[in-house]
Amino acid sequence: MDKEIYIIRHGETDLNKQGIVQGRGINSDLNDTGKAQAAAFYEAYKNIPFDKVYTSELKRTHQTVKGFIDAGTPWEQLAGLDELAWGIWEGKPNDEHAITAFKGLMEAWEAGDYDAHFEGGESPNDVVRREQEALNVIKGAANEKTVLVCMHGRAMRLFLCLLTNKPISEMTEFPHQNTTLYKVELSGGQFVITEFNNTDHLK
Repeated sequence: MDKEIYIIRHGETDLNKQGIVQGRGINSDLNDTGKAQAAAFYEAYKNIPFDKVYTSELKRTHQTVKGFIDAGTPWEQLAGLDELAWGIWEGKPNDEHAITAFKGLMEAWEAGDYDAHFEGGESPNDVVRREQEALNVIKGAANEKTVLVCMHGRAMRLFLCLLTNKPISEMTEFPHQNTTLYKVELSGGQFVITEFNNTDHLK
């Protein structure tokens, strides 16, 4: 095994709880539940010898792995790990208008139109391009054998497709609760998921 990557989604924010659309352009804080989820993850995994913590540039990821950073684990922010930008829908409630708009976009993605996006937002292809840059950084650090990556729900789904060579249309096969864990091993250039949607730390 060349590298072991623990990939988690950030903890809950008030916007998550309220059903407000939250993408790359919304820099929200964790709420009390999110902080408790982050603490539970840290307690469960604090003895893993992480060589590095990688996060997006959004503070909800920073706050989720704060325990590891405070304990002295080296930390790097990568813009490539940011959430997909939902453009004109960011900050708006997930009401019937949003549900209709998102349903249309998801259908386009499932049909293979990976360039489809909302006005002012990003497409899956846009996100995967910047995720590839982030992955190159993570893979290129030969001295980092065990790393923790904290990112975002939709971006995580796309990242897991990128790692496992799945078509983007299958991204919905990767569920993502707040602070869920996917553990991935890299061996001989191939990534294999060894833990799938693990939330045992929340029980």
